Amino acid sequence: MAGSTLDRDTSVPLWRQLQRHLLTRVRAGEFADYVPGELALVEEYGVSRQTVRQALRQLRADGVIISERGRQPRIAPIPEISQPVGALYSLFASVQAAGLSQHSVVRTFDVRADAIIAERLDLEASTPLVYLERLRLAGEEPLALDRVWLPESLARPLLDADFRHTSLYDELDRRTGIRLDRGSEQIHAVVPTPAERVQLRCDAAAAAFSVSRIGHAEGRPVEWRHTVVRGDRFALTAEFSGRAGYRLVGSPGRAEPI
Repeated sequence: MAGSTLDRDTSVPLWRQLQRHLLTRVRAGEFADYVPGELALVEEYGVSRQTVRQALRQLRADGVIISERGRQPRIAPIPEISQPVGALYSLFASVQAAGLSQHSVVRTFDVRADAIIAERLDLEASTPLVYLERLRLAGEEPLALDRVWLPESLARPLLDADFRHTSLYDELDRRTGIRLDRGSEQIHAVVPTPAERVQLRCDAAAAAFSVSRIGHAEGRPVEWRHTVVRGDRFALTAEFSGRAGYRLVGSPGRAEPI
């Protein structure tokens, strides 16, 4: 019985355990078209209908399943996160616009020296830098591995921030008064490294976008960022016409939270 996979002696609520177990089964491709209904799951797992409803509610909120009145829950298509080319965009805002919850897992957050990054920021090789590495999730699924460096002399107040649910640019503005006003990016299609594939939960054949960004404020570089984004969940957008030519979408002159 599947209910034996749920631990009734742990502090983790049964609905959360059920939600995670169903998510594992979805990722394994067990439910090709439909997720079993409430009554079937109650019988299979030996839990209350309220427990099943709460687990399914969370899966709906995470964009994993679609559930409509009078129909069995079914697997939702993977939402694609779109970003405007040429704007200091908000990845978190785009995730939320796709109807998904967003949060980050902070992998590393410290002060270090990096001669290569320092040179990109027009700094001496030994200059201390604040380094933040986050795994960024859309719903329960990883979307991007984000690494950012900033001069420690400017960014030290950020070391007290909690970046699991907040944006870097918001905290930079609030804690230091610095707001990026321009930047440049290079975007490449890449195959993630084995370590990146593990964190992003993508298979060996999956491609990704590699985005390198330098951000400026008041004429000086203050941020170097490298982001690896899952190619199956991310799209870049722009506009063009015969009269106006190629036009970037967004507002490059205004920095948005990221």
